[in-house]
Amino acid sequence: MSDVIAIIPARYGSTRFPGKALADRTGRPLIQHVYEQARQARALSQVMVATDDVRIEQAVRGFGGTAVMTRPDHPNGTSRLAEAAETISAASGDPVIVNVQGDEPEIEPAHIDMAVEAFLGSEDDRTRMGTLAAPFQPDEDPHNTNIVKVVLDRQGRALYFSRAPIPHVRDPEEHTSIEVLKHVGLYVYRRSFLAEYARWIPTPLEQAEQLEQLRVLENGFAVVAARVEAVHHGIDTPDQYDEFVTRWKQQHG
Repeated sequence: MSDVIAIIPARYGSTRFPGKALADRTGRPLIQHVYEQARQARALSQVMVATDDVRIEQAVRGFGGTAVMTRPDHPNGTSRLAEAAETISAASGDPVIVNVQGDEPEIEPAHIDMAVEAFLGSEDDRTRMGTLAAPFQPDEDPHNTNIVKVVLDRQGRALYFSRAPIPHVRDPEEHTSIEVLKHVGLYVYRRSFLAEYARWIPTPLEQAEQLEQLRVLENGFAVVAARVEAVHHGIDTPDQYDEFVTRWKQQHG
């Protein structure tokens, strides 16, 4: 059985919500909520945070977590993950790495397990990445470009990711079974592939959509997705953090 290690990339800077990783109106920093949720996943043998900010490193170590410092010049979270993954000593030599987004304090531990299972269970030798797909909730708008959409084939492999509402159903009355799925941004891959991916140049569709996962598809590899029910999503703005704090206090008194 492979080592399965979650790495949570976290940076202090954020265009819409600077310092959100350390927002602590629940009594603990946001990054701690993410860390503790990930720790509950049965598939994981280890959880760590990858950051370029000493304040985040200190906060993680303060609540007993594991943190590794990375260079400050990474263009994206995947690149930061690749550097952090190289520091891991794993018995299996090529561990499975799970990229857990640092702004997902309500991620379901079972969803992590399902993504890992889908990745390890894929029979397609082109599979290099695992992820999650979910139906839209009633309060979510498929036309919202901040919510990424995904189309899957019959084996659960991604055909395409887009910020546009896909697929476009030309005659909804005749194709009532077609469902628009949102992409839940959790990724699973081998450490060796992560290092390879980080060396690839950005691809045209990736740059056009500003979606890193398209680089995998454009290079001819497969991304397999587990289908889940995802109610909550990541925190991008102070208003979304306020909503999370309200939910958390209602649940914990």
